Amino acid sequence: MNNRTSIFITAGVALLLIIIISAAFIVNETEQVIITMFGKPQRVINAPGIHFKVPLFEDANFFDKRFLEWDGNSNQVPTKDKRFVWVDTFARWRISDPLLFFQRVRDERGAHSRLDDILDGETRNAVANHDLVEIVRNTNRVPMVIETDTLAADEMDNEVFPKIQIGREKITKEVLAIASKRTAELGIELLDIQFKRINYVEEVQRKIFERMITERKRIAEKYRSEGQGEASKILGSKERELKRVQSEAYREAQQIIGDADGKATAIYARAYNQSGSAQEFYKFLKTLETYEQTFSEKDILLLSTRSDLYKYLENINGR
Repeated sequence: MNNRTSIFITAGVALLLIIIISAAFIVNETEQVIITMFGKPQRVINAPGIHFKVPLFEDANFFDKRFLEWDGNSNQVPTKDKRFVWVDTFARWRISDPLLFFQRVRDERGAHSRLDDILDGETRNAVANHDLVEIVRNTNRVPMVIETDTLAADEMDNEVFPKIQIGREKITKEVLAIASKRTAELGIELLDIQFKRINYVEEVQRKIFERMITERKRIAEKYRSEGQGEASKILGSKERELKRVQSEAYREAQQIIGDADGKATAIYARAYNQSGSAQEFYKFLKTLETYEQTFSEKDILLLSTRSDLYKYLENINGR
């Protein structure tokens, strides 16, 4: 009898422990719990610590209090100016109303499915309602340009850097505001949404690259033509300066030759004007120079007796 009593007591204690263990649960600081009975919500527990529920009848559904991540799929979307681009977005959200969240989406998997529909749809609408430059740029800041590329920047300023009215930041805020109203109905607070990447589709990307190459070639040709013009200008200046120097040198040379000839003529005149033996000696020397420059050993000379050249030869032979 005592053995049976002991067994019953032991079984009762074990059953009581099992019931207590199954009824108790721990809520962490990062969690919030909804207690349901047969699938129907009974109460919400937000305070951390040890809590109890009715075993076998009530279930504890745990939800995260922290900020959660949503990473959207990359979608091909046309912009307002008919540019097809790939848009990749991400967002941060949290469960603001666990009871409403449980009733509408049940769990995080259901929440991600609904966020895919809401955020992807609003992103598509925002991209389709704005030009590509509005989605890519935030401000109208002046781009930093290398000094040697100032001409290229001036050429492409109006085309590559057009003025924007809204910008990517305001567009994302618009998407966030519209999407937040829809997610609030699900017990979700949408904290932030951003464009992670915006890129052209392959076909458009190839056309853009070709356009950029063509534009750079056009600017390069302009540089070359201007360089050739400057080179021609420099060569022309060089030729003009060379001719000027040569003409001045020729003028100075002729002036020097003329001065020298004048002085020589003056010397000749003074020599011829001298009388007596000096004049006769000068004539004699000049005649000898003429002999030396005119005749060689093989020459035969026929002279008249009245010739000045014969006069000195006659005197020499007479001596």
